[in-house]
Amino acid sequence: MSLFRSLLAAAVAAGLFASPALADRPRDQDRAFQAFRQGRSMPLPMIERRVMPHMGGADYLGPEFNGQTYRLKFMRDGRVIWVDVDAATGRILGRSGD
Repeated sequence: MSLFRSLLAAAVAAGLFASPALADRPRDQDRAFQAFRQGRSMPLPMIERRVMPHMGGADYLGPEFNGQTYRLKFMRDGRVIWVDVDAATGRILGRSGD
């Protein structure tokens, strides 16, 4: 029983020490929300509405946000297409994978 308790205590302690590190890492959506609140970014739905008409029916897979640009991921005919968009203006900066 002593070995079991020691292993259990070690597992609990490892979980307690690992959790704060994971909690401190901001997620894309948190960074995007903060940028929007600070006036540095347009809301994602508005960005998506601007880009979608240019994608000719490609399937939209989702966004990434790096603080200044959104990178929207699409798929058409088995190929991935990335569209980089200025977060502040909604202007398309470039496409790759076409």
